[in-house]
Amino acid sequence: MSRLILLNKPYGVLCQFTAESGHATLKDCMPVPGVYAAGRLDADSEGLLLLTDDGALQHHIADPRHKLPKTYLVQVEGEADDAALAPLRAGLDLGDFRTQPCDARRVAEPEWLWPRDPPVRFRKTVPTSWLEIVLREGKNRQVRRMTARIGFPTLRLVRIAIGPWGLEGLLPGQWRDAPPPELPASAARQAARVPGGKPPARGLPRASAQGRGGGGRARQPAAGAGKMRRVRTGSGVKG
Repeated sequence: MSRLILLNKPYGVLCQFTAESGHATLKDCMPVPGVYAAGRLDADSEGLLLLTDDGALQHHIADPRHKLPKTYLVQVEGEADDAALAPLRAGLDLGDFRTQPCDARRVAEPEWLWPRDPPVRFRKTVPTSWLEIVLREGKNRQVRRMTARIGFPTLRLVRIAIGPWGLEGLLPGQWRDAPPPELPASAARQAARVPGGKPPARGLPRASAQGRGGGGRARQPAAGAGKMRRVRTGSGVKG
């Protein structure tokens, strides 16, 4: 049976299992063999990352043609109002490509959000605001480029949901198993045609109780992490 894992990737962790000098990697968060990230998240971004041992599922989640919405909480420098966010909603020319229209709105600072380590830089003379942005595409550093283009540089970026999967109950470094979705038969055939696609892994050892879903316990985060509660986003996806 395929395996799907939800991980709350901490700030500063590289989205890879291969060790790299001076950098933490996914292996430091969840030493589970045979799984691969379905999509990526920059080292300086935090939040939800999906991993699986099923090549077809990995391709289905990561392929932008399936248009799984990705929901982000974004702290920006400056007071972003409705007029400032209008270009994001309409689609924005970033020079090398034009973004698709997206959902963007200002939200209150999340009470449940854990403190970042290291802290976000703070300047008394410059206010900050929080945005919720929902994309159905995923170019390199797209959210940061979008907010910078409209004059509101990103200070902190947290992905809280991918399609139906959310961060609820996971603090940084914690992970849990989730029931994998049923894919149409065409999805497996399509993934098989992708050069370098990873086939499903077989015979993986069962995870320990720590980090498992259901009756298992999520892996404990570093000391000082905050408490998370249920949040309903404007897109109707729970984070």
